[in-house]
Amino acid sequence: MRKNKTVAAWLAFLGGPLGLHRFYLHGLGDLPGWLLPIPTALGLYGIQRMQQLGQDDQLSWVLIPLLGFTIAGCALKAILYGLATPERWNALHNPSAAPDAAPGRTGWPTIFAIAAALMVGAAVLMASLAYSFQHYFEYQIEEARKISQ
Repeated sequence: MRKNKTVAAWLAFLGGPLGLHRFYLHGLGDLPGWLLPIPTALGLYGIQRMQQLGQDDQLSWVLIPLLGFTIAGCALKAILYGLATPERWNALHNPSAAPDAAPGRTGWPTIFAIAAALMVGAAVLMASLAYSFQHYFEYQIEEARKISQ
C-alpha cells in the first residue's frame, strides 16, 4: 500500500500524540508509535492534577509541559512530512513507486496541514515554555524568600 504524504501530515498533526502517523507509515509494530501516548497521558494527568490540587502542585508543573512538547513535536513532524519533496517521500515510503508518483506530491490539503501545524505547534510550544518558566521562577522566588527569612 502506498503511503500518502498528505494523509501522513494530517495524521501527525491531528493524531500525532497518539502515534497515528507512526502506525500509518510503519505499521502497528512501531515502538515509537506505542510510546508516544505515554507523555500525552502524563500531560493530561498533569492537567487533571492541576484542576484538582491547584496551580501550586509541583508535579503538574513537570507533567503539563510533556503534553505541550509532544503536541509541538508532532506538529513539527507534520510540517516535515508536508515539506518533503515527492522524490524523497516516495524513496522513503513508496520505494517501488516512481520518484514523482502522486502519493508524494504536494497539494492544497498538504499546504493546509503545514499551515495548521505551524500555527498550532508554535502556539502550543510557546505556551508550554511560558508555563514551565513561569512556575520554575515562581518556585525559585519562593525558595529565596524562605532562605532570606
